[in-house]
Amino acid sequence: MIDSRTALEDRLEEVRSRIGSACRRAGRDPGEVRVVAVTKGVPANVVGWALEAGLIDLGENYVKEMATKARAYPDATWHYVGALQGGSAHRVADLATVVHSLVPGKAASRLAGRAERNGKVVTAMIQVDLTGRRAGLAPEAVSAFAREAAAMPGIHLRGLMTLAPMPERAEDSRPHFRKLRELRNKAREEVEALDELSMGMSADYEVAVEEGATIVRIGTALFGERPLTRV
Repeated sequence: MIDSRTALEDRLEEVRSRIGSACRRAGRDPGEVRVVAVTKGVPANVVGWALEAGLIDLGENYVKEMATKARAYPDATWHYVGALQGGSAHRVADLATVVHSLVPGKAASRLAGRAERNGKVVTAMIQVDLTGRRAGLAPEAVSAFAREAAAMPGIHLRGLMTLAPMPERAEDSRPHFRKLRELRNKAREEVEALDELSMGMSADYEVAVEEGATIVRIGTALFGERPLTRV
């Protein structure tokens, strides 16, 4: 874990530099790529350093941890990047501005219903499983669910998200990211607003940017190794 704001600023400069280089290789504008700093397991004071360093978009995997940090830092844009559960989807609707893990079922309905009752619209990405072994929607079901989700009150469907297997080399993730981009492009025929691709983490975000990521979810590269938590 980093031990100073200066260390975090140095790490953020490195991440942004690498994103800039990846954008140049792909002929993209670095302004198209948003960094979501995943603060799972990060102490509150370090979250404060992140905001001071200009990291407005913060991501959490667990509802209880997000609730504590969102109370402390209400001006951040909170992204829920964990698995969406039926029993806690209403709390996610209360806390999050963006949800990266929308899939069909009770949790999606509860998220949308709670957001609508709150007079709120939650930006959402459909989570896609490209491995057949993880949480998320099968690729062949994406277009149909995109139509369904886009019609839900309380939800503004904006794109797709995937979790690639932990790569031995960053390049190993490229086929997954390319496939997600292709799926997003196909789904746009059903829902034009699907502009976002949430893909790439600390081990492979440069490859994700080369393949079209508009959101990268970065934890370790910013904050260092953190203890495993389950909240």
